[in-house]
Amino acid sequence: MSHFGVISTFLFVLLSFSTCSALYFHIGETERKCFIEEIPDETTVIVNYKVELYDPKSGGFMPSSPGIGMHVEVKDPDDKLVLSRVYSSEGRLSFTSHTHGEHVICLYSNSTKWFSGTQLRVHLDIQVGEHAIDYANVAQKDKLSDLQLRVRQLLDQVDQISKEQNYQRYREERFRMTSESTNSRVLWWSIIQTVILLVMGAWQTHHLKSFFEAKKLV
Repeated sequence: MSHFGVISTFLFVLLSFSTCSALYFHIGETERKCFIEEIPDETTVIVNYKVELYDPKSGGFMPSSPGIGMHVEVKDPDDKLVLSRVYSSEGRLSFTSHTHGEHVICLYSNSTKWFSGTQLRVHLDIQVGEHAIDYANVAQKDKLSDLQLRVRQLLDQVDQISKEQNYQRYREERFRMTSESTNSRVLWWSIIQTVILLVMGAWQTHHLKSFFEAKKLV
């Protein structure tokens, strides 16, 4: 097999480790929808979205009017605001994580533009890591050949997998520390319960002994 074939095969295997999720949801005028995305540090995230407006006449959703938009907020695991901005009814936004962990992405409407009771359908596509890179633009900008572009993709994917593995190790370490802390607390609670039972048993034995001795004296 040629070097090009080996690289292509390896690249296809690595694609399975990439992170990309697409969904849609309905949102009311005063509602706020939040999503938790686990992101490694120093990772680019791109969110593509499109808002559709419910049409009571047809019973379906149609492209929304220009006045309807979405306010997007992104917070990192330390609850620090990474992004806060009002966007139009369709577009894309991007941010780069500086801390690994659970990032909260929240969306809500600019409700002052709405009619009462309007419902929206929001299509959301979250791309993390190398999926967030526009390789067509990279190839054109850097004048890369097909092989050079595939090597670039491969290197980006290896880097992303390394970041994800580091994050998984971090999560495992936190889980281990939590488990050890829980086990330690359970052990100490068991010891305390045993000591309390022994003290109560000794007190009851002493009390009964005193009671029977008093009976004999009488």
